[in-house]
Amino acid sequence: MPADSTNQERYRILSIDGGGIRGVFAAVLLDRLAVACPSFLEHVDLVAGTSTGAIIALGLANDLAPSDLVKLYKDHAAKIFDDSWLDDLKDVGGLYGADYDNEKLRDVLKGIFGKKKLASLGKRVLVPAFDLDSGKVRGKVRMWQPKFFHNFPGQDSDGSELVVDVALRTCAAPTYFPSYQGYIDGSVVAINPSVAALAQALDGQAANQLLENVRLFSIGTGLNPTYIEGQDLDWGFAQWARPLITLMSDGVMGVADYQCANLLDEHYHRLAPVLPEAVALDDVSKIDDLIRYAKAEDLTDTIAWLQEHFD
Repeated sequence: MPADSTNQERYRILSIDGGGIRGVFAAVLLDRLAVACPSFLEHVDLVAGTSTGAIIALGLANDLAPSDLVKLYKDHAAKIFDDSWLDDLKDVGGLYGADYDNEKLRDVLKGIFGKKKLASLGKRVLVPAFDLDSGKVRGKVRMWQPKFFHNFPGQDSDGSELVVDVALRTCAAPTYFPSYQGYIDGSVVAINPSVAALAQALDGQAANQLLENVRLFSIGTGLNPTYIEGQDLDWGFAQWARPLITLMSDGVMGVADYQCANLLDEHYHRLAPVLPEAVALDDVSKIDDLIRYAKAEDLTDTIAWLQEHFD
């Protein structure tokens, strides 16, 4: 693990959103950017990622190339999101159980990271998850709470955690996968982890940087073209249940973007293209389409920003 610099001239953060199978879209974009700006990933000091973005972030911190991560999605996504008829029968089509188990994902992650711990990764990382039962009591009540795993040194370091366990915790999306070790998907608190990463960079007990030194590049996994018609929707739980999940995650993305843009101004850049069509988190049939969309995206402005602020 490289030593942390205090208040160096530039402190570079790469932040990667969650988005299920759409992670392949972000991986292809990163692959193209790595070709156009060969040194930009080497210069990253802190890489943050949520859910599928965490797999990318942890992979990059483990010296995987973006092209390796594209291959990971192409080779393994269909197995990870394989919902057998027997499982459907058992959980009544998802009404009483998660759509997928996490065993196949765990096998894939073990093949990449083995028994490696966060502390042994080549870069600083930040990975959000949500702890369903922290075991802590506030006043007289027991609470759940967000958790941000990181490998900075210090008393609150998570360096001893297995990379595989952290990845499975942040990928445990409700209704898609079961909870893992008491945690669910980090997307419920920070599907766009850029503000969390910025806070970690400014923390005196972590990176201890000055705001003016930070350069933050945030990348999305492809925004779905989604909207709801109607001016006065008198909806209840049944109508809001499914769209509310998407609405809340997209809203959190926008809040983080707004905050970073206002705090960092020209030192912040977000690449979050809108997809030509909506792609569900688990729609593995769209992998080739997502790759094609990412290859067609105009990256001129992003490349210019990276050349100025990361190189």
